[in-house]
Formats: sequence, structure tokens, C-alpha cells
Amino acid sequence: MRAAWLLGAAALAMSALPAAAACPGDGFCDVDLGAYRLAEPAGDGPHPAVVFLHGWGADAAAGLRMGARMQERGYVVLAPEGLRREGDGPRSWSFHPDFPQVRDERAFIRQIIEDAVAQHDVDPQRILLTGYSIGGSMTSYLACDDPALARAYAPLAGAFWRPHPPLDGCAGPVHLFHTHGWTDRTVPLEGRPLGGGRIEQGDIFYALQVWRNVNGCTGLQPDTAATGEPYWRRSWTACASGSLEFALHPGGHGIPSGWADMVLDWFEGLDTPAVQ
Repeated sequence: MRAAWLLGAAALAMSALPAAAACPGDGFCDVDLGAYRLAEPAGDGPHPAVVFLHGWGADAAAGLRMGARMQERGYVVLAPEGLRREGDGPRSWSFHPDFPQVRDERAFIRQIIEDAVAQHDVDPQRILLTGYSIGGSMTSYLACDDPALARAYAPLAGAFWRPHPPLDGCAGPVHLFHTHGWTDRTVPLEGRPLGGGRIEQGDIFYALQVWRNVNGCTGLQPDTAATGEPYWRRSWTACASGSLEFALHPGGHGIPSGWADMVLDWFEGLDTPAVQ
């Protein structure tokens, strides 16, 4: 995934790191299983929050940069720090259920949310969990394993890996918004093998089928579809519970223009709390 991080880094370098004075000392807030960075918006809380999971080889500082627009819109940005591989390797997440887990990431994210609610005036009913690339994959697995962890989920340029979860393999319905690039060659829509075939990315369209199934959506085709610049969007809202949104843009592996506002507009438009 090195190519993914290099592409993302070029865009991230253009934006300044938001202030994160709320965390002491070196700028990290510590919980039992790790650390995270935090950036607070102006004004009094309680504030909604975005948990932003960085991509492969990045770090929590990158998560803050990617969440800068969300902070401007009044959200606390919580940027967890991935663990290094093999001591000094690139930072990533223990996302794949069939591979050794370096850390219980679900427990780690839950600790961060609980700490932010207790210490930083975060509204526990208004938390969006998102992530880029491998962070998007981690977001998808967290949504599948623990749907009540956040109110909604928004994976970007990353989803399930093969073998895919079974269609009935997730714990419960969710509100989820997936965004992907039509020309993404780092995480193609159909996926690709890596490591000589040792591990293989999943199919984005199969992931959408998983979410339709777990939400009890009434049909395969979307309830609404729209084309515009730069996003083509599909929505499944006629579901027993939860909802599903898919946005396709013409670019490659990166964060497209206007993504943060699009996702927050969707999140703020949800008229129900986290699916229980």
C-alpha cells in the first residue's frame, strides 16, 4: 500500500495541521490500548465528533489533516494512531479478521470514544466513524462487528478484503456511506491480490450487497440515483433499518474535492440515532 500513502501525502501536505492543544505534552491523548490526537472546533459543546482512521504508513497527524474541514464545520476530530508493524514498520490497523491481531482495534476505538466523551465534551449520540484506504477497510470491519460503536460510518477508498464476510455475517444494520474512485488502481473497485497472492482486496460491489442484506433493504437497485460533478451517487433507504449511500467519483486513490462536506451533509440529515 506504499503507493496509496505517497499519493495521499502529496495532497495532505497542502493543508496545515489543526491545533490540538486539548491533548497534553506531545499532543497525544493516551488510553490503555494506544493514543490519539484531537482537534476541537470553536464554541461550546457538546460537539459532534468524527473518528478519522489514517491510511497505511500514515499516522494520527495525517488523520487530523484529513479531518480539518470537519473541524471547521464544528466537529471534534479524533485521530487514532495505528501501530507499527514489526517494531519499526509502517503504521496500520489490525483490520483483517483472518490475520494475527496486533491490537484489539474495536476495543481501542471504543476507549477513544469513551475518553473523548468524558474529557472533551463530545456528544456520544453524534459520532461519525470514517477512514481512508486501509482506514476505510478498518471502518468497514468496525461497522460490521460493532454497528452501535458510532452513529454512522463513512469508509473512503477502502472496504472489506477477501474472503468477504458472508452476506449475513455482520452484527446488525448501520447507516453507511461509501465513497470510491472510478480510476483507483491502488484499491480497485474489483480489488486486487497483494503479497504474491497472500492477501487480496475485496470487491466494492459485493460489500454494498453485504450492507443491503444486513440492513434488510427491499431491492438490489437503489431507491434514488443522481449524477453530478464530481459525484455519481446511489442511495438505499427503503430498508428495514439503517441506510446505505454510495458515491463514485472519476479520480483515483485519494480524497476528492468536497468529500467532507458531502459526507457531513448526509450525516447531519440522518433522522434516526445509531442503529441498535
